[in-house]
Amino acid sequence: MQPNDHTKSAAALYYDGQNAPVVTASGRGEVADEIIAIAEDNSVPLYESPELSEMLVKLELGDEVPEALYVTVAEVIAFVYMIQGKVPENWTPPVD
Repeated sequence: MQPNDHTKSAAALYYDGQNAPVVTASGRGEVADEIIAIAEDNSVPLYESPELSEMLVKLELGDEVPEALYVTVAEVIAFVYMIQGKVPENWTPPVD
């Protein structure tokens, strides 16, 4: 099956806070729907970016996110931390 502009894609990442994030699930179409459903069932935050997920589904399971995507993925991780009320270790808020 050739992906097209209308085929939904999804990827799941694991980030341990120390190493580069790793692809733990990815797919298109029905597989993407299943990844999203599992995330929703387990209260895993979702971030919608068709362009990013399309790049991530090209990676093999267990692959680290390539350096070219670090900034984008870091923004997603920061977003997830923010909505979960988490802060990085040793972080202190700026003083006004």
